[in-house]
Amino acid sequence: MRFYASAEFTADRPWGALDLADIGSATVRLHWTDQPYVWHVNDGPEVFVVLDGAVEMHYRVDGDEHVERLTPGTVCCVEVGDEHIAHPAPEARILVVEQAGSV
Repeated sequence: MRFYASAEFTADRPWGALDLADIGSATVRLHWTDQPYVWHVNDGPEVFVVLDGAVEMHYRVDGDEHVERLTPGTVCCVEVGDEHIAHPAPEARILVVEQAGSV
């Protein structure tokens, strides 16, 4: 059994992660970041949970950009084909559950 204080986790680089578990074909990772990711489309579903800080989740629908502010406890479910980019505000710790090896 392992325990983690997510609010104390800091990685050595933006989007650095602590691998928490592999469950079937999914990974559970704790990420820390103070920089945006990149615009991308996942090749599998993703569950994105803000644990500490805040994230401005930018996403596109039919070419139009939208933004949703995610605060601690907010869950974002990303489907295959959803184009998005996460901007921490100013830094965040995020629990991500996704298909192993997903981009």
